[in-house]
Amino acid sequence: MHVRAATEKDLAAINEIYNHYVVETHYTFDLEPTSLEARRQWFSHYHDTGRHRLFVAVNDGQIVGYASSSRFKSRPAYQTSVETSVYLAPEVIGKGAGSRLYERLFDSLKREDVHRAYGGIALPNPASIALHEKFGFKRVALFTEQGRKFGRYWDVAWYEKQLNAESVLPE
Repeated sequence: MHVRAATEKDLAAINEIYNHYVVETHYTFDLEPTSLEARRQWFSHYHDTGRHRLFVAVNDGQIVGYASSSRFKSRPAYQTSVETSVYLAPEVIGKGAGSRLYERLFDSLKREDVHRAYGGIALPNPASIALHEKFGFKRVALFTEQGRKFGRYWDVAWYEKQLNAESVLPE
């Protein structure tokens, strides 16, 4: 298995992985599968440099997962914060793909002006919690009954990780 920057050719596989979670789990609060056209629009926010990155895990020529760092909030003062996500094909959960993806993602962010990373985890999701804690995320908030899906409300825990502590604030 290797990890590389995502390309537009990967979008169908990325979309298939994500839509599995839309239809089968409470892990994302999207209620309807994402179209490939919407996925293309989403992809336009990622770059080879900068704060917003997208990587895929490839095993035997197949995309088996992806990780991203996205805009956390739209207001300008939030620009040094990112929201990170990992989605894996169900058959590779627990086989190291999530760790490989996060290793590459966080390594790429070391050279960027990023101060904090955040991850929102719809509960329960022990695998996601374990992955985030492995990478130094700490739980900082719990929002109760934040989203409704599959006829019930779900809590969301927010996790935070400090990045680039040596960043110097502009004068």
